[in-house]
Amino acid sequence: MSVNPRALLRRLWPFRRVHAGGAAGSLAPEVFLTRQDLLRRNVEDVFVVRQAGGRGHGFVFAGDLLVTPARALALLEPRFRLHGYTPFLSREGGLTWIQALPLAVVSGRARPSVNVLLFVLTSLSTLLAGWFFVGSPTFDALRAAPDWTRLFAGLPFAVTLLAILGTHEFGHYFAARHHGAPVSLPYFVPAPPPLFLFGTLGAVIRMRAPVRDRNALFDIAVAGPLAGLAVAVPALILGLGWSRIVPGSPEGQIVFGNSLLYDLAIRFWFGRVPEGTMLLTHPVADAAWAGLFVTALNLFPLGQLDGGRIAYALFGAHHRKVSIATFVALVVLGAVTGSPNWYVFAGLVALLIGFHHAPPLDAVTRLSPGRHVLGALPLLLLVLLVPPDHGRPRKDGGPPGGRWRKHMKRLLRTKRSRKRCGYTQRWQSETVNSMMRVSPLRSVRST
Repeated sequence: MSVNPRALLRRLWPFRRVHAGGAAGSLAPEVFLTRQDLLRRNVEDVFVVRQAGGRGHGFVFAGDLLVTPARALALLEPRFRLHGYTPFLSREGGLTWIQALPLAVVSGRARPSVNVLLFVLTSLSTLLAGWFFVGSPTFDALRAAPDWTRLFAGLPFAVTLLAILGTHEFGHYFAARHHGAPVSLPYFVPAPPPLFLFGTLGAVIRMRAPVRDRNALFDIAVAGPLAGLAVAVPALILGLGWSRIVPGSPEGQIVFGNSLLYDLAIRFWFGRVPEGTMLLTHPVADAAWAGLFVTALNLFPLGQLDGGRIAYALFGAHHRKVSIATFVALVVLGAVTGSPNWYVFAGLVALLIGFHHAPPLDAVTRLSPGRHVLGALPLLLLVLLVPPDHGRPRKDGGPPGGRWRKHMKRLLRTKRSRKRCGYTQRWQSETVNSMMRVSPLRSVRST
């Protein structure tokens, strides 16, 4: 099979604009005029038609509504459905536009057995992943069992992580059902440990049709993170309550960067961790860290992530600009923190998801004032949940996650020169000493 490299590059290029094809324009003239006239007669009692034509895969009518957008959509949907089309309302150039596109509802019988199978596989993979996380005396004792029951040592981690992810996705699910949007049950995504440390790539739900308006889009998008946090935050507090301070250093340990929320929770329970000791976290706290991190990634206003959907509800047609600005910010964050993980995340989102977002059926109805105010919450959660450097400690002595701002300010104030290969040896020494003195480290045994 031959592949056109230029066509493939255009498809993968994340900054491309998504345009509809020319199905309506490819119709025979008499068929085109017949269908256009048929649809026009279906809109004239709710809409003053000033312009008509074909665009992309369907037909467009521009003019002024005689009723509210919600009422117009309620009347037009069943009429257009009889002819195989779905109405989309938008506002552009001082006119209201009704676009008739081929039916946008995904057909097909639901297969809950697939959802159940994926959940079972994800339960097994997270149980295996949980075996690598120690810190629970009760369940750690099972590691010495001579049979397969030793796998139950990973139960605290697996149950907590699945509870966070499941609650997150069912938050989306029930919000969608509340707004009458057809949606699938959650699909959990297993991932084999230790190649994937947490044993899963999360979970997704499938929207089977466009949402009704920007208010419904906002509710569905924000419901998932809020529902997940309702489980993750108590799990974090409970897990840290079961954690303990032990003698030792972070050498030979897996160390994750701390978010602001995680740091605050540690200080609530332990204050400052004494020099020469470290915090050995309970597996429930480890799973809470993973759940908070997944929530943070979802809140970035990119493409069709939860944050991207919230951005579309807030900014409408400017969503694409917000997504591109966020992509640039992620690249800058990677450069500032020295963590390559941000480059990887930005690249994956840009190539696999892109910056496009499908419009709701009614893009004319404005977002309610209360939801505009609530729209600031995802930004606040990003500040609280994102660990700037979420990898291992840097070998050049640079600051770990949760402390990079203070160290960068110190670096910018000093007039000491920096070598190309790293910071000066004196600054490295000061930073390492500071890390051991003030940074509470969450860690597990090296695997």
